[in-house]
Amino acid sequence: MPTTAAPPPITPPRFTTARLDALPLDPAYAEEMAAVLADPALYGFTGGEPPVPAALRARYERQCAGSPDPGERWWNWVLRVREDGEAGGELVGYVQATVRGSRAEIAWVVGTPWQGRGYASEAAQGLAAHLASAGGVRELVAHIHPDHAASAAVALAAGLGPTGEWEDGERRWAASVTPPPVP
Repeated sequence: MPTTAAPPPITPPRFTTARLDALPLDPAYAEEMAAVLADPALYGFTGGEPPVPAALRARYERQCAGSPDPGERWWNWVLRVREDGEAGGELVGYVQATVRGSRAEIAWVVGTPWQGRGYASEAAQGLAAHLASAGGVRELVAHIHPDHAASAAVALAAGLGPTGEWEDGERRWAASVTPPPVP
């Protein structure tokens, strides 16, 4: 009798990297994340403006409720730096994945005070590995403004490469991923 794979859970499993804990999004993070996302410079390539805590909480509540499309998962994590290898450091940004079947569109943001430390690359690499092993993802996609060199470097670090496709003025980057070998 053939079996079908169960859809991934609505709430994403947490994951860790060498310096970061990727914690499933919760509206309780809204106030701290509003401070992380407060610099208007973060929106130079993507548009928008810094969120106020109440609006961010409402957005997080919608995101945590999940996509209205049962075949799609909105997976969002906040990034917390571990202090001396221990949990409990400050939030520095987020990663997200819209998962549909074996394909995920990913994005990342690290607040300006924490940029230049490799957190975005580390988080994007961890996200790619996590999605391949825990989420059943085999294709990653990101859309990056052509002048956003830092984001392009993060995509390269996560194994994505630029394609000839464009959407809303952003270049599509893509990668095929394979699950880790079973020991």
